[in-house]
Amino acid sequence: MNKFVLLVLIYFLCMNLFGFLSMFIDKRLAVKEKRRISERALFTFALLGGSLGSILGMKSFHHKTQHWYFKYGMPLILLLQLALAAFLVVKTHQ
Repeated sequence: MNKFVLLVLIYFLCMNLFGFLSMFIDKRLAVKEKRRISERALFTFALLGGSLGSILGMKSFHHKTQHWYFKYGMPLILLLQLALAAFLVVKTHQ
């Protein structure tokens, strides 16, 4: 595995961990009725590559699952990211 691929994998692993942990932290803050992580920040983690972690966090902590824009937006972001990744893999192997 070359260095670039390893760095990309580490990046996406970190972003998914951030997405997952942001859902956990925001849920805990909501339960304690404290200042929360903004929805914009939660979506930013997903858009920057942490969509799978965010979805897993939503389901694990039952957080933001009733909001339609999270319920459908996060999976849509993931599908678009997977489509982009597939396109890039095909394009680089031609």
